[in-house]
Amino acid sequence: MAYFFPEWGIERSAIPLDTISAIGISFIFFFYGLKLSPTQLKAGLKNWKLHVLVQGSTFLLFPLLVLLMRPFLQNEAQETIWLAFFFLAALPSTVSSSVVMVSMAKGNIPAAIFNASISGIIGILITPLWMGLFIDNTQTDFDFTDIYLKLIIQIIVPVIVGLFLQRYWGGFARKHSSKLTLFDKSIILLIIYKSFAASFYNDMFSVVSLIDLLFLFAGVLVLFVVVYTLIGVLAKALRLNTKDQITAQFCGTKKSLVHGTVFSKILFGNMATLGIMLLPLMLFHATQILIISVLASKKAND
Repeated sequence: MAYFFPEWGIERSAIPLDTISAIGISFIFFFYGLKLSPTQLKAGLKNWKLHVLVQGSTFLLFPLLVLLMRPFLQNEAQETIWLAFFFLAALPSTVSSSVVMVSMAKGNIPAAIFNASISGIIGILITPLWMGLFIDNTQTDFDFTDIYLKLIIQIIVPVIVGLFLQRYWGGFARKHSSKLTLFDKSIILLIIYKSFAASFYNDMFSVVSLIDLLFLFAGVLVLFVVVYTLIGVLAKALRLNTKDQITAQFCGTKKSLVHGTVFSKILFGNMATLGIMLLPLMLFHATQILIISVLASKKAND
């Protein structure tokens, strides 16, 4: 749709997609607050080795591995693609698919819920800090005050309101979780459409060839395999049990498409290259779900 109808997604479009998506983002995190269980979060705090490993992998191991590639950049196009990879690396873990896959593989489900949930909260603070180190090289004004103000209004406040109202509407939100997930996906699709529409309208994908796409796919595949393997080695070194190892590898290798699309809109604004910024994330998201689902089925049968 973005390719055939890019004019709907540009800034001066008659359809107020920015306003619609901003309101939708707030509702996504309001429902997130409604469904977030304080009891499960408290119970999960005890397993600190597992939590340090998962959060360290998500917010340190991923970015550091991508940083190793920065000295090899040779031109502006490579810089843009590298920044898109770094954005992927700096994102928090995803909640729903992490918990589902850990459950399939018979891992530690309460720990998965805790880590996936807390990761989104940590990411609100850490992701912009990581991106602030390099984003000033792009065509956008990176203002921490403005960024965090948007994050507070669109994400933190709705989460807090959701947590506050959980005693009244929490049961309703969990009962209709599948319908709320459909709403989440609709808003994500809207943000992705707008991102790619702006890029097509400004002909930004002319710098990305089929070979580039294949390299991008190879890059996300290698990144996933390296992180998954390293987490497994570290989990054994920390003497985690089998259930915790599964949880560490499944939660520590995830990256959230929800947070990615939301953060990209807030961090990059209406950058012409916004669609390119989301490409590695979308490829990684599809790859991680496919590989982890196969691994989950295999571990469930072991």
